[in-house]
Amino acid sequence: MFKIPDHQVAGHQASTGIIGPLIDDSGRFYKPLQSDHRGSQEVEFYTKFSSITEIPNHIRKFFPIYYGTKQIEASDGSGPCPHLVMEDVVSIRTNPSLMDIKMGSRTWFPTASEDYIMKCLKKDRETTTLPLGFRISGFQIYGDKDSGYWKPERKYVLGFSTDDVRVALKKFVSSNSSNDLVAEPDCAFAESVYGGPNGVLAQLLKLKTWFENQTIFHFYSCSVLMVYEKEPALKGHSPGVTVKLIDFAHVIEGEGVIDHNFLGGLCSLIKFISDILDNLPHNSAQNSEN
Repeated sequence: MFKIPDHQVAGHQASTGIIGPLIDDSGRFYKPLQSDHRGSQEVEFYTKFSSITEIPNHIRKFFPIYYGTKQIEASDGSGPCPHLVMEDVVSIRTNPSLMDIKMGSRTWFPTASEDYIMKCLKKDRETTTLPLGFRISGFQIYGDKDSGYWKPERKYVLGFSTDDVRVALKKFVSSNSSNDLVAEPDCAFAESVYGGPNGVLAQLLKLKTWFENQTIFHFYSCSVLMVYEKEPALKGHSPGVTVKLIDFAHVIEGEGVIDHNFLGGLCSLIKFISDILDNLPHNSAQNSEN
C-alpha cells in the first residue's frame, strides 16, 4: 500500500536506516512526524491554518490539503510511527519536472537554539540564501523517454552561484535539458510554464499580494514547489503548472508584523522569472523595436 516517492527532490528522504516520507495510491503523502518541536509545530500550523476564516480560498490552494495524522509503519520497517497526511501534489503526474526553492534570506526562526541558528547561518552564507533571498534545494527535469530525468545531487545544487540559479531556472523550462548547466537553455516552455494567466509568475504575484498584507504567520525555512509536465505543452495543451508552499515545521506567529523575510525572497524569485520571460527571443525583439 505504501511506497517511497519517486519524485522527491529535497527534504529528508527514505534510505537505509533513515525514515522518510511515503505515498499511497490514493494521492496522499505521508511525512514522518519529527519527534522534536518541529513535528508538533507543523501539526499546530496545519490545524490553525485550516481554522482561520480570513485566509481567502485563492490563497488556500497554494497549501497542500491536510488530512491529519496517522500511525503507519515507518519506511525503514522499524515499526509504527505518526505521520502527517497531506495531498501528494505530484501523484497525478506521469513525468513531472519539479523544483524546490527554500525561501527567505534567513532560514532560522528567532527562538531557535544557538546551535541551530549557527547551523542555518553557515548554510545560508554558503548558498544563495543571503544574496538572493532564496536558494534552490533540489530539482528534477524530465527530458524525454530516452533521456529520462536530470536530477542533480543535492550538494551540487547547494553550491549554485547566482548565475547557476539563473541558468537552472531557464533549464527548468527548456527542451534541451541536458545533464549540466553548460549548454545554453532554449527556454522552449518558458512562456507556457512561467507566463500566462495560470503560469508560475501569475501565481507568485498572487502570493506576493497576500504576503504584502498578511501578518498571521512568519514562514521560516518554507519552500515554494513548482511542478509541471512537458508532454501536454509539446502538444499545445496547458502543462498544468502547480505552485505550492510546503514545509511548515518552523512557522511562527506573525504577531501583527508582515513577514518581510519570506516576502523579500518571493520578490527576488519573481524578478528572476520575470527577467527570463522579458528576455525570450520574441520579447527581446519587441523591446529593441520600442
